[in-house]
Amino acid sequence: MGKIIAMANQKGGVGKTTTTINLAASLATLEKKVLVVDADPQANASSGLGVDIKQAACTIYECIIDRADVREALHDTEIETLKVISSHINLVGAEIEMLNLKNREKILKEVLAPLKEEFDFILIDCSPSLGLITVNALTAADSVIIPVQAEYFALEGISKLLNTIKIIKTKLNPKLEIEGFLLTMYDSRLRQANQIYDEVKKHFQELVFKTVIQRNVKLSEAPSYGLPTILYDADSTGARNHMALAKELLSKNE
Repeated sequence: MGKIIAMANQKGGVGKTTTTINLAASLATLEKKVLVVDADPQANASSGLGVDIKQAACTIYECIIDRADVREALHDTEIETLKVISSHINLVGAEIEMLNLKNREKILKEVLAPLKEEFDFILIDCSPSLGLITVNALTAADSVIIPVQAEYFALEGISKLLNTIKIIKTKLNPKLEIEGFLLTMYDSRLRQANQIYDEVKKHFQELVFKTVIQRNVKLSEAPSYGLPTILYDADSTGARNHMALAKELLSKNE
């Protein structure tokens, strides 16, 4: 039975998409069957894994709004055991279209239900908002990974996200757990980065991943080639960090 993990933080630019792409690729390299669900209208996770968004006839939008067959939305990637359901700019308006739908918070859960048996991990890349699509992702998920940027304003807004998670747990998805807080864009040379890590660790203790994702130029270059970093440069710090994260996630879930 697959585990559904949402990557969520309503703050933009914290590394949600980078983490989704590279964690998925690392898990797939470790012979797990992985699906990335791109639930962000910007569709960066799709293009970062080599999907030509303009050519995609069936996307997560059609699955949610038109109830298209989810299997028709699956795209292959360069890694055999890694698949993607791509996003589309139309997703921007989907929240308004969903307002009149029955059980609107649970649509994504229903869409993904047939795939849970087929994959070991389903990673949902959420948009930087706490709108209806993100609520759908958190309702469908078993757990949530919260990427936190190692900078001064990192903890701002986390209380808002934690409050949303609490509401969803109470009203929509009692099984939702926090998989962990992940420090991203970490620069060990900066005293501030170490202070942020200590601060996050003090607040959330065991919930903080031991692995941190360091700042790394290869991480930002790889998506422009439609590749995860592990295929672009396997020896890079970015690739090694995400492989360590994948192994930590697996040992947590064994």
